[in-house]
Amino acid sequence: MDAYDRLTALRAEVAARASEIDVTLDSFIRERAGANDDDEHDPEGVPLSAEWSRLSGLADAAQAELDQVDAALARVADGTYGICTGCGRPIPDARLEIRPFAEFCVACAEKRGR
Repeated sequence: MDAYDRLTALRAEVAARASEIDVTLDSFIRERAGANDDDEHDPEGVPLSAEWSRLSGLADAAQAELDQVDAALARVADGTYGICTGCGRPIPDARLEIRPFAEFCVACAEKRGR
């Protein structure tokens, strides 16, 4: 499987996950919209604000991953995929296997804390 196919498959997977999270978050919001009880405690589970925060964090992370995959697909289209945007050297295949949307080689990523 080439980089484009791998990234396209990853994008579909992340988009599906993001959609599921959005549906869950929307459902949570709708369920809580008419409630006038204590927002901090659900007698059967975690504090409601914690669940809201968790779902919002998951939605933000999924969107960030989609953005990274889209940026990698743009690099494929313009012929710069697999080239470090920091130093211009090739990104090792092993790194791209683990992190197909990587834009930095290991050395440059370490310098940037990524």
